[in-house]
Amino acid sequence: MSTVSRPYKPELLKALLDPTEAAEYLNAALEEDSNELFLMALRNVAEAHGIKKLAEDTQLNRESMYRMLSDQGNPKLASLTSILRELGLKLSVEVKNPVPA
Repeated sequence: MSTVSRPYKPELLKALLDPTEAAEYLNAALEEDSNELFLMALRNVAEAHGIKKLAEDTQLNRESMYRMLSDQGNPKLASLTSILRELGLKLSVEVKNPVPA
């Protein structure tokens, strides 16, 4: 993952401070069916809130958090739910293709 600053990034990070915006952003990333894209999106949300503070609040190691939120990351469910909870978000499961009534 490149650390090159993108012109849109400050505005994106500002928007991702809003839990509703963050949830929509993460759900859009999930729709792409790409673990790497979802982890990149979650890292952006985490960066918006400050990874150092988030690591402290979730009692996760900051370096481990960076690794798990990298494009090669593979976070444990407990770590993922802890991060989301601290961000004011939660996981949920939906029916992929609902059957019409």
